Amino acid sequence: MKGVVASVVGAAAAGLAWGHFEAGWLRTRLLRAPLSGLPAALEGLRVAHLSDFHLGVPSRGLLAVDRAVEWVCARRPDLVCITGDLLSHPRGVARLSRVLAALPPSYSVLGNHDFGVARDPFARPAASFDAGSTVLLSDAAATVALRGLRVQLVGVDPRTALELRARPEELADPAADLRILLCHFPRIVDRLAPGAFHLVLAGHLHDGQLTVPYGLGKLRLAHPRYPYPCGLYRRPGGLLHVSPGLGTTFVPFRFGARPEVTELLLESAA
Repeated sequence: MKGVVASVVGAAAAGLAWGHFEAGWLRTRLLRAPLSGLPAALEGLRVAHLSDFHLGVPSRGLLAVDRAVEWVCARRPDLVCITGDLLSHPRGVARLSRVLAALPPSYSVLGNHDFGVARDPFARPAASFDAGSTVLLSDAAATVALRGLRVQLVGVDPRTALELRARPEELADPAADLRILLCHFPRIVDRLAPGAFHLVLAGHLHDGQLTVPYGLGKLRLAHPRYPYPCGLYRRPGGLLHVSPGLGTTFVPFRFGARPEVTELLLESAA
């Protein structure tokens, strides 16, 4: 009996140690993103996508955030986009300001944790923070010139998204050569009119954060039946990319769901 107990305790300790390690084991991923209607001049445009820092709570996700920032700075992409849950506690405000200052100029939206709207018992609403060189889009749009063409970015406020009041397609400029939507919640893509955006960027799911691998995939313990847990999905409203994110919630562990920073290489779907 003592041997069985020792084995169980040892397995649990090993699992916790691995989950602690994996929470800081950053994956850097390059993904081709085929877009319908992409102008030839924007072929090969590179978009860095970061999400879910969850700063302010103890986690090796802090290491993943720092390494992701270093990687993005070294890659020097054409655009940097951040899709929410930057903070989980006001303790992270100073660190967030340093992270945003270290990144190239970027475009960001907030997530539910930034307002303390979460089941996570450790989450607290954060005070205002220095946005630095990031443009924070809250049910708003911004347009930037890239390669002589107009690229529009539209950002959704997480509160209007949760209340199903967000109407980002009303902000979309049909004359823009490329339209990118930033929203913390991936399901926004199901409420978009066909062709509203070329690219939709989201986060929130952490790829399940704690998963049980099996032969053909993995069981995600958080949101097990969610249709868009991570990666690329072609939908009528645009090509959706869901980031696995960088930080952790509830517990400072990841299992089978490494933190990730992604660079999307835009190309014509044709």
